[in-house]
Amino acid sequence: MAIGPVQLIVLGFERPDFHGQVIAELERLRETDTVRVIDSLAVYKDADGNVEVEHLSNLTQDEAIELGSKVGALVGLGIDGEEGAEAVALAGAEAAADGIQAFSEEDAWDVIGEIPNDSAAALILLEHHWAVPLRDAIADAGGFRIGDGFISPLDLIAIGLVTAEEAEQLHAMETGAVGAAH
Repeated sequence: MAIGPVQLIVLGFERPDFHGQVIAELERLRETDTVRVIDSLAVYKDADGNVEVEHLSNLTQDEAIELGSKVGALVGLGIDGEEGAEAVALAGAEAAADGIQAFSEEDAWDVIGEIPNDSAAALILLEHHWAVPLRDAIADAGGFRIGDGFISPLDLIAIGLVTAEEAEQLHAMETGAVGAAH
């Protein structure tokens, strides 16, 4: 297969500057070919929960609609407003009619619902290009993915990978507690 394992990462921000450090790091990741950024969106939620979507790239609006609506399709957002949302719904309905069920109601992840009001999130769809040879070797050996997930730094204390102090710092950084103190 030509594509590596794909992961959706959702990062929350109180006061985002998506066009500074985040964009620069996304560009660096693209250049290394270790992790390929398939798509990335900024989702802004106002105090009333109204949502605005913006691409985190230098694509034109037309290119974003044509090439970069993968995250929007995954989470049910149309990058092209109401017309784009209808296209996403239609594509999902066609896939279901073909017997393809992306995920069940129990497995559904309400990405947009988890973004707090009056904040923003970066939704980044990554291909782990480095994992292609490993994935292929596992498949050749008859192996398959059963599950995956990030491990909390707090859980790493028990196995001696980090100290309690390091874990607290990492946990605060990952959960936004560091940003709240600024």
